[in-house]
Amino acid sequence: MKTIEDYNFNGRKALIRVDFNVPLNSELEITDDTRIRAAIPTISKILNDGGAVILMSHLGRPKEGPEHKFSLGHLVDHLSEVFNRQVKFANDCIGEEASTLSSELKSGEILLLENLRFYKEETKGDKAFAKELSQHGNIYINDAFGTAHRAHASTSIIAKFFTDKACGFVMKAELENAQKVLEQSEKPFTAIMGGAKISDKILIIEQLLGKVDNLIVGGGMSYTFFKAMGGSIGSSLCEDDKLDLAKDLIRKAKELNVNLMLPIDSVISDAFSNEANTQIAMNHAIPEGWMGLDIGPQAAQVFSDTVKESKTILWNGPMGVFEMSSFAAGTQSVAEAIVEATSNGAFSLIGGGDSAAAINTFGFGDKVSYVSTGGGALLEYMEGKTLPGVAALSQD
Repeated sequence: MKTIEDYNFNGRKALIRVDFNVPLNSELEITDDTRIRAAIPTISKILNDGGAVILMSHLGRPKEGPEHKFSLGHLVDHLSEVFNRQVKFANDCIGEEASTLSSELKSGEILLLENLRFYKEETKGDKAFAKELSQHGNIYINDAFGTAHRAHASTSIIAKFFTDKACGFVMKAELENAQKVLEQSEKPFTAIMGGAKISDKILIIEQLLGKVDNLIVGGGMSYTFFKAMGGSIGSSLCEDDKLDLAKDLIRKAKELNVNLMLPIDSVISDAFSNEANTQIAMNHAIPEGWMGLDIGPQAAQVFSDTVKESKTILWNGPMGVFEMSSFAAGTQSVAEAIVEATSNGAFSLIGGGDSAAAINTFGFGDKVSYVSTGGGALLEYMEGKTLPGVAALSQD
């Protein structure tokens, strides 16, 4: 697979699949431009080489064709500011207007196409739609790692129509950092899995059991393990159809000599609310009518000590409902331990989604080795699956 560094873009028109699926408020203003900033090095390299840039992306999940609130037109002013030039905008991603704008684009100029998902053909991976999109440029760059696990028209099918194709800097960094954890991890290697359901993480847990020294399990999924072991978990989250799976994972960890760490205690609450009554309970003895919403202080201490002694750390999923301040302490303590370990030379990869949101909420985004923007794509890559968006760049 070629990378953006393998090409000089002088006189070229680069069609770039970016991930500009940014959050907008009710005034349709960008509230977090992390994904836009992530794409700056890729876009700047092409402009500095003397090339022209055509950007395509999705935004939100429009149901039936164009919807004003999902228009990428809302991003034009911000993009013009970021790149210090007027970004042109096409009111469609295909058709005569878009085609004219891209064909007349000069070196140093940027054109943003309208939301790809205004066409159902995008998510269906339609070949004719992909071919029409491909007419906009003479070299294809995919820098949207967050959608690389989807075989959509703009992320994988389109590559067939280009001789010259490569990954951008975001995609390159995501793959390199994931590979570093999977193939070049320094021991001790600790994976921290959180979130609500075992079923969401089962494949990655099974992959990691053969690689890690310590597997820390927190968040809602931990209560399924405690129930499987015969504990009383009150009204805590539990997947009753996954109790045998939890027992199986405990057995596999033991066989592989992996230290599977479950939280000894929890912050429990009598309602799913920041203002509800709370207390600390041992996880095998949570009273009826109470639910665990964060790991407790003992668990936080034990987990943090293990993390601080690690040389490679993968974190995917929070320890509790960190969005509520009453249940954020466990997630924050783990985040602080990762920061300390990183400052002492450990390599830390923060999986996308809630973990990335948590690390940024606590202000630690620049104090860990790498924060993935990938979410589901990173999970699937770690599970050993082939990502269509990555595979497409490797094909002739």
